[in-house]
Amino acid sequence: MLTMAGNRQSLTKGLERRVLTIVRRYIDEHSVTEGNNGSLYLSVSQVYQYVTTDRSMRRQRRRNLEKIIEKALATVRGEEAEADGLDSDLGEVEELNEEDLMELKQSNTINQQVADSTIPTSPAPRKQKERQSVKDGELVKRQKQDNSREPPKNISLKNIGGRGEVINDLLEFIAMPLVHPEVNQHTGVQPPCGVLLHGPPGCGKTMLANAIAREVGLPFIAISAPSIVSGMSGESEKMLRELFEEARGIAPCLIFIDEIDAITQKRENTQRDMERRIVAQMLTCMDDLTLEKTGGKPVMIIGATNRPDSLDPALRRAGRFDKEIYLGVPDEVGREKILRILCENLRLIGGFDFKELAMATAGFVGADLSALVREAGTSGSLSPIQCFLRAHPHRLTGKQLDPLYITFPDFLTALTKIQPSSKREGFATVPDVTWADVGALESHKAELQMAIVLPIKKPELFASVGLTAPSGVLLWGPPGCGKTLLAKAVANESGANLISIRGPELLNKYIGESERAVRQVFLRAQASIPCVIFFDELDALAPHRNDNLSESSSRVVNTLLTELDGFNDRKGIYIIAATNRPDMIDPSILRPGRLDTLLLEILKTITKKTPLSNNVDLRAIAEHSRCKNFSGADLVALVKRATTLALRESFFTGVGEVEEGKNQVVVTMEHLEKGSANIRPSVSEDRRKQYQELATTFGLEGQ
Repeated sequence: MLTMAGNRQSLTKGLERRVLTIVRRYIDEHSVTEGNNGSLYLSVSQVYQYVTTDRSMRRQRRRNLEKIIEKALATVRGEEAEADGLDSDLGEVEELNEEDLMELKQSNTINQQVADSTIPTSPAPRKQKERQSVKDGELVKRQKQDNSREPPKNISLKNIGGRGEVINDLLEFIAMPLVHPEVNQHTGVQPPCGVLLHGPPGCGKTMLANAIAREVGLPFIAISAPSIVSGMSGESEKMLRELFEEARGIAPCLIFIDEIDAITQKRENTQRDMERRIVAQMLTCMDDLTLEKTGGKPVMIIGATNRPDSLDPALRRAGRFDKEIYLGVPDEVGREKILRILCENLRLIGGFDFKELAMATAGFVGADLSALVREAGTSGSLSPIQCFLRAHPHRLTGKQLDPLYITFPDFLTALTKIQPSSKREGFATVPDVTWADVGALESHKAELQMAIVLPIKKPELFASVGLTAPSGVLLWGPPGCGKTLLAKAVANESGANLISIRGPELLNKYIGESERAVRQVFLRAQASIPCVIFFDELDALAPHRNDNLSESSSRVVNTLLTELDGFNDRKGIYIIAATNRPDMIDPSILRPGRLDTLLLEILKTITKKTPLSNNVDLRAIAEHSRCKNFSGADLVALVKRATTLALRESFFTGVGEVEEGKNQVVVTMEHLEKGSANIRPSVSEDRRKQYQELATTFGLEGQ
């Protein structure tokens, strides 16, 4: 005869542990759905049918599997008998009369005798369960999960800043039909079924859904979509059905499904039948939420995702998710409102400029700003008091707490430690290149200043005269002339984020993927407003459309044109493109800019931090025949080569030998001349003539 300890020791193998887990799950479901009392009424054959729904179990021999199931049932029965005893059975019913109680006691006595005949009462650890509690004389049914459907109480719409327009939309589409369903019944208009919230992580989708639930004050079912997915066949669909049945039972009701893309991906991209069945079940459940099928009591759905493009198209049609609301990265005004709300309960001191702080947090979403506030509260002015706090481990008095406060410099310090989530995901960064790092090109700086920098810094000036920012600026010129450097300097000068894209990076051999990549770039930029998108080697992405161009390349050009023409909202997004072959770019995309090189000015800029000898004549170097057709990149290579020669000459007299006392490196004219002998220009004479012809073609000759 098996003992309880023997049972537990025998169920230590991997297969037996898995069977025991499945048996316990089945007993829990059996006791809830059928109203039965735990494992007492289950047979081995019943449990075997359930266990073999798992494909991995079907490969086991039936006889061996039934033996393991029998041992698992004996183990669970022993645990139930020890944990609950006779009185635990009362927790499975809500109301009992005297006759039922007597009958239940008798049956429990018999069942206990049967269990005792196979499982002796040996000491064993008690299983942790949710037990019945008696409150105010009423029996409360044991629950395996928290079924409280009360709306959240620790949040309201007042806690949300910078989302006024979104809140108004949600109140119109969600709150009104839920609070006043009689309006739709009277007019005969079917209310919206659901609203889809999408945007980058941390932008406030979940928080907004909870605040709306608090506002309407109706039953609220919040669930994370990944928790619905089950490894057992049919379990995920069953959970979805039960969820919507519960919602219809407590209607009017609001359902919130977070990370909904986990269960509603495009069916053509799924690899398993289970995933397609879950999507189909979700669509069916949403179609059953019409007023006719809910008895005139509305049930609304809010879905949240940061990957809307991965959702099945059938889910996004009218009648299901009727409204899609994008929660992007808040603008400067929105960030200021969020910061004021987050700092309401902080002990601030000194001049505190929320507007300046909002300007310094471009690309931050609500979660990033919250992290910034926490970091500011635990650093800065609090740091000098850490030693004092360690010396006073007991509760501090009010007088001792007086020195604790948060200042504006604390926030500036915290800014250096907090990285926005969008940047952690590789979205965009503010480059560290300034105008001072760009030699010459003064006229081009002025043009870019008017085209991009001023519209970002002074948008009100352009709005006052009815001007809008240009669709984009094309920088073209020979390789190494400073196109990329200019783009970085523009982004830095304007304080905007920079997304640098090389044209070939977006091209993909699969149909539709290149166009999707182009759209994704603009979505990334929208999540990092203000943002400058720099397309390097644009000629590879948008070649001239003609009869010889492939259909896929034409679609890429059309997609790029659509984004540039502003069919989508591009407020705060600026485009700079660069190429050394403007003649190969489709004419509809060209936005000509003007570039040339002034070697002397570039050399002065490059050598700002280079220790030059008094005999160095930069003008002579610039006018030297060897430097003819040199680009900015060629001049950088020249200076690096000359500096390397000077370093070798100053420090190293032999291999591994260093002369003491010589710690000053000076670059002389001789070093520069030797360096120029090993550098070849990136642009040949023939190629330079081609660029001059292009300048004539674009009407830029002599400029």
